[in-house]
Amino acid sequence: MTWKDEVDDINRRRELASRQGGEQAIAAQHRKGRLTIRERIDALLDPETFQELGMGAGEAELGDDGALKDFSPANYVLGFGKIGGRMCLVGGEDFTLKGGSPSTAGLRKSVYTEKLAVKYRVPLIRLHEGAGGSVGAPKTKSLSAPVFEPHRFRSVGEALASVPVASAALGAVAGMPAARLVASHFSVMSTSTAQILIAGPAVVQRAMGEKKTKEELGGAGVHTKNGTVDNASEDETDAFVQIRRFLSYLPQHVWELPPVATCDDPADRREEALLDIVPRDRRRAFDMRKALVLIVDDGSFFEIGRGYGRSQITGLARMNGQPVGVWANDGRYLAGAMTADGAHKARRFIELCETFHLPILSFVDEPGFMIGSQAEKEATIRHGANAVLTAAMSSVPWASIMVRRSFGVAQAAHYGPDGYVLAWPSAETGALPVEGGVAVAFHREIAQAEDPDAKRRELEEMLAAKQSPFPRAEAFSVHELIDPRQTRPMLCRWVERIQPLLPQLLGPSGFPVRP
Repeated sequence: MTWKDEVDDINRRRELASRQGGEQAIAAQHRKGRLTIRERIDALLDPETFQELGMGAGEAELGDDGALKDFSPANYVLGFGKIGGRMCLVGGEDFTLKGGSPSTAGLRKSVYTEKLAVKYRVPLIRLHEGAGGSVGAPKTKSLSAPVFEPHRFRSVGEALASVPVASAALGAVAGMPAARLVASHFSVMSTSTAQILIAGPAVVQRAMGEKKTKEELGGAGVHTKNGTVDNASEDETDAFVQIRRFLSYLPQHVWELPPVATCDDPADRREEALLDIVPRDRRRAFDMRKALVLIVDDGSFFEIGRGYGRSQITGLARMNGQPVGVWANDGRYLAGAMTADGAHKARRFIELCETFHLPILSFVDEPGFMIGSQAEKEATIRHGANAVLTAAMSSVPWASIMVRRSFGVAQAAHYGPDGYVLAWPSAETGALPVEGGVAVAFHREIAQAEDPDAKRRELEEMLAAKQSPFPRAEAFSVHELIDPRQTRPMLCRWVERIQPLLPQLLGPSGFPVRP
């Protein structure tokens, strides 16, 4: 007697599992421009590195003789693999089976994926396309998933606190997969194939009376602007490229440091364009992103969340090979003022850097919190104070470069405890910008002047001179007043100095990333 019959049964189940929802379902997926889950995993990972787990999970249908008649695999695929030669865990819904709505085993596999990532201390990647629970399915009167248990989200929080988590929306994502998607350190959605929904069009129309398409409810045009996802991608392939790049800046887990890359960009590189990138006319904006890419390692700036909280620029980069977080103001949008959305974006970004021990470079052109009735309705001061306090409680090294304006309470968010502070000659700092101060303090004098506009400009120029960085450098309230062309060399030297401090940061942070 041998176990050949049982082995044949195992092989048959695996063969059926590999076919997913069948040829017709796979063809339908391809017609809509979407890959299957295993095709996605193969496209994301280094070639031939995927090691699938749980291929035998699912529902078997047996004949009267007890032999295997059919097998429906769990509609969640998971396994280990490698990205850039480093181990990771990847999982995602199989849309070709019940539209990705979780089966009992599929739901268990999704939770198990997070637990494995925490146990083995490897990054977690989720590739989402699927719905949450269903009230039923064809040919059955039973629920399609077990009773909802809120504690299942504990594994989500544990993963966020200990390993990098990156997620992609690659088709329609609703319910529990949508919640998991946003509970990530980095999220991206395909503009050509994905939507993110709390509930789909049919449910929304029945409950709310709104008749909307999936794209109108939850397309990239909605969710890249409201902060639900960080980035958009042209298609699935671009999403995988972005995930691979994001992970390249991060350690495998919070008990190790980010990987320092070999750098062939000279640390002493001086860019002439930085000398006049900030206009002398204080009313003219400039391109902060152009300044950033001239300073960090060539080609290393990876922006995160460009469409949301647009007055704040956040991203990852390298300085002489060292991964760093980069935060700056975009003076071309609302003059760079910190809005409620911008404060939320900045707070999450500081938490990301704190969680994974990334030094922060802050390029400051902050006029203060956004003002006006809309800003008050959005509770800007509450969200802004949250960002300020998050910065104050951080422990990673900071270097802040005062590029232009640094005003009000909002400016405090741009300087970490005991941070290294450099100032360009174009820097201005104070309690509030001169324009607002003059309007308040000299309103009678301006109104009584023969030429009010000329008088206002005269007063503004007079007070602007008092906000010069030179007196602050003389009083040692900034560490150095520098030629802008010196920025890269000085920051590279700072990165070298802080190396002994970084190992002291290892382990979980006091405030890991919250969605």
